[in-house]
Amino acid sequence: MTAPPARSDALARRLLTSGVLFGIGVAAFVDETVFHQLLHWHHFYDRSTTRVGLVSDGLFHAVGWFTAVAGLFLLADVRRRGGPRLPRWWAAVAIGAGGFQLFDGTINHKLLRVHQLRYEPIPITTPGGGPYEPVDNLVVYDVVWLIVAIALIVVGTWLWRSGSRGRGAARA
Repeated sequence: MTAPPARSDALARRLLTSGVLFGIGVAAFVDETVFHQLLHWHHFYDRSTTRVGLVSDGLFHAVGWFTAVAGLFLLADVRRRGGPRLPRWWAAVAIGAGGFQLFDGTINHKLLRVHQLRYEPIPITTPGGGPYEPVDNLVVYDVVWLIVAIALIVVGTWLWRSGSRGRGAARA
């Protein structure tokens, strides 16, 4: 038995929201873990002291996980109500992760400049030099970051739309 179209559309929108929230949370977790903690490329907020940067990382990490958990609660509700299958949710996760990365790369990195993905070459050996290894071409980092973001959004959108065709949106 399939759900009525209005209910089916509402559950599909809720599933999309759930996946996007979870994707944002997972992308934030990967960003925080890999780029902030393991590689030490930047903090969430780098326009102050290291101490402020570390506090901003902690807040960023907490918000990312709350976002992921909210997405999982919505997913549980959709599944309890007999909503769309899990493959569509994974498409929404890709959209959310790509959206996070696109926002971070354009708004946080370039427009607001709260941090850069990688910093200008600052030799460690000079007095007052920073903790970052010199890099030859910073643009490459930004371009790769944005290409991955756009690829996640495009693939996720394509998978989401292809999941709504065929056997009906309620069970796709």
